[in-house]
Amino acid sequence: MKLKIKCNESNHICDKSQYKEASLWEKIKLNIHLLYCDFCRKYTANNQRLTKTIKSTTIKTLCEEDKKVLKEKLLQEMKK
Repeated sequence: MKLKIKCNESNHICDKSQYKEASLWEKIKLNIHLLYCDFCRKYTANNQRLTKTIKSTTIKTLCEEDKKVLKEKLLQEMKK
């Protein structure tokens, strides 16, 4: 039973945790690592900020028909 992990494993667990794929044991090891590693604390904070930003966006895209029309117009303009 190994509690101390390296930074690359810590970052991997952080990524897994972001997507709700990390086990309880992995989360415990990550939190222990974060107690003494500034770099990984910053990585984790940035990861959490990125996740929060992505979840809070309201991106709207064009429907397929509008994309086709726009693409045709662009192709016509490029031929001129």
